[in-house]
Amino acid sequence: MTHDAYRRAGVDIDAGNRAVFLMREAVRATYGPDVITGIGAFGGLFSAAGLKLMDDPVLVASTDGVGTKTMAAARLKRWDTIGQDLVNHCVNDILVMGARPLFFLDYVASSRLDPEQIAAVVGGCAAACQAAGCALIGGETAEMPGVYQPGEIDLVGTIVGVVDRARIIDGMRIQAGDAILALPASGPHTNGYSLARKALDGLDWGTPRDDLHGQSIGEALLAVHRPYLAEINAQREMGIDLRGLAHITGGGVIENLPRVLPEGLGAVIRRDACPVPPIFSLIQAQATIDDAEMYRVFNMGMGMLVIVPPADAGRVPGSYRVGEIVMGDGVTLA
Repeated sequence: MTHDAYRRAGVDIDAGNRAVFLMREAVRATYGPDVITGIGAFGGLFSAAGLKLMDDPVLVASTDGVGTKTMAAARLKRWDTIGQDLVNHCVNDILVMGARPLFFLDYVASSRLDPEQIAAVVGGCAAACQAAGCALIGGETAEMPGVYQPGEIDLVGTIVGVVDRARIIDGMRIQAGDAILALPASGPHTNGYSLARKALDGLDWGTPRDDLHGQSIGEALLAVHRPYLAEINAQREMGIDLRGLAHITGGGVIENLPRVLPEGLGAVIRRDACPVPPIFSLIQAQATIDDAEMYRVFNMGMGMLVIVPPADAGRVPGSYRVGEIVMGDGVTLA
């Protein structure tokens, strides 16, 4: 008796099993003593006993994806970086509230399951989880012919972290006159790729370019989304008064910074105060985009914005002072 009707319909169970086998050790490497279940369980069990050491633990959760950066990875046939992008993006999203990550779950879907491809993607997730001290306790690998385009994948992740209530960063103490510092980005991170791909589509993505400081377009576009967990933790240990953090993702500087500002406050951002990765200049020139739209789509080199009182502005290593908080609303580019 044969059992290939499902395979003929487009779903290969054996390929799914092989993908799990290939990723098994990378995932297990993220486990600490808090992880109770292993790969293959219906749900991930994570011990909350450690939270008893906190005065008033608050869980912080977020779900996000890497958007059409997966299509850049497909064009370049390189799958080892976008898993890192996904985890780092999610870690940064809960970091703005002061949370440290506890565990992560991923979702990878495609029209046809390629075990080596999926293992490379999940291996990237596992590597970034391990670097962040975060357990990869579960996920889903879905083969969905007819839903996804051949050769493309979808990649989404959910993260859960924790912060002691007294240490939540909620932006409520931000006031006019506070300094805005930028922690540099590695490139577009995980946002704006629909515009970037359209602008750069007709160019050679594989050859190093002088205007990209020796990188190829492909290398610049696949630069891994930078994590800021270690830097922010170090700043807190230094006693820097972190009044607000803004992770610059979809919506760029213009849309993300106001999300952390109290009502009645706005910001002035100086465009020349932080180095802009050259890939942005190339995108802007190729598509003839004005500055206002560039700052509304991309991070423009400002991966994480840190809001501190003026007295702390010179104490944040590796940062650039890019603006100030003002009375008003929205973001003004100067």
